[in-house]
Amino acid sequence: MTKPRILVTGAAGRNASTAVLDLLGKGFPVRAFVRRLDARSEKLKQAGAEIFVGDLFDLSDLRSALVDVQRAYHSPPVAPNLLHGMMLFALAAEEAKLEVVALMSGWNPHPAHPTIHTREHWIANNIYRWMPTVDVVYINPGIFAFMYLFGLPAIVHFGMLVGPWGDGLNAPPSSEDIGSVAAGVLADPSPHIGKRYRPTGPKLISPHDVADILTDVVGRKVKYQDVSTKMFLKAAKAQGVSDFEIGHIGAYFEEVRGGTYAVGAPTDHVQEVLGRPPESFETAARRYIAQPDLIAAGLRVGTKLEALAFMVKMMLTRAPDPDRWARERGHPILREPLLAHDSPDWRKAAEQKDLLLLPTSSAQEQQRPYSQELIRTAS
Repeated sequence: MTKPRILVTGAAGRNASTAVLDLLGKGFPVRAFVRRLDARSEKLKQAGAEIFVGDLFDLSDLRSALVDVQRAYHSPPVAPNLLHGMMLFALAAEEAKLEVVALMSGWNPHPAHPTIHTREHWIANNIYRWMPTVDVVYINPGIFAFMYLFGLPAIVHFGMLVGPWGDGLNAPPSSEDIGSVAAGVLADPSPHIGKRYRPTGPKLISPHDVADILTDVVGRKVKYQDVSTKMFLKAAKAQGVSDFEIGHIGAYFEEVRGGTYAVGAPTDHVQEVLGRPPESFETAARRYIAQPDLIAAGLRVGTKLEALAFMVKMMLTRAPDPDRWARERGHPILREPLLAHDSPDWRKAAEQKDLLLLPTSSAQEQQRPYSQELIRTAS
């Protein structure tokens, strides 16, 4: 029997590229949706993927990409118009009568989050369940392992892990495990329909633990240096991170400090879907440090002099003001925003290792015309 064709969006990205390769390895025809042709898309093409170049915010491109597709992993870009793009994809998926969409979200969405990006994830997570004929599986990781390594030159040259995480605990997943979970769900969707999976690493670790692990990885003593969120965002600005990304990165790192990512962690979701334990932080860090592009495009260890020059540049960089940036663009600013761990509703769901979603009746779920039996016959 011919296996169903699967579309993977954001296919050149960190986790989605792994999903493409895993699905190809399982014998599925895969269409990889990318923004442009480059070395990353060429790698996927050489592995056997069909490459589709397009714009996720253009309905005509989405329609073309979904021709003869039965399942999809939608890994939306980090962009100011997130909700617009996610709604377009939902409409195109419903029009194409897909069996199932695995949807990349996050661990912390709730309706009073400080960042519009995270609130829009919460809105989209709910609306995707309202597609009349398309089933949904959520992939909702927290802070990824690579995010501890943005300051790689300082780690290597000065033995300094600098961040605003306090003593906050996290069980950081590798990007590769996240992509593999998405692939595992789409290869055999029936047991997973309607479920929410939060891939994590195998155990909770603190920034001091991260520094100890990096000591072994880089072969020199690494110490954690706690800094203010403001200082860290100056460094991000100096690295060329966009003002939009800075806004939600700052909130997420405050959530690390406040304990958001310790709630409900670690999970056994990698084991449940893949039948194997998750990668350790050390395993992921060794891979990322050997290939810094897996941390951030263009990142390199460089020389000690270049690392010193960057530190000077950072000190001279004006601190970004995410709230001002949002106001200037007409984004709604909540009167009483709450980080995830300060929201009682979010915490109640998170303690059950679940997303915060609006309640639905069991009758609504039972009325879905496309469901497990249809998918089971197509696998």
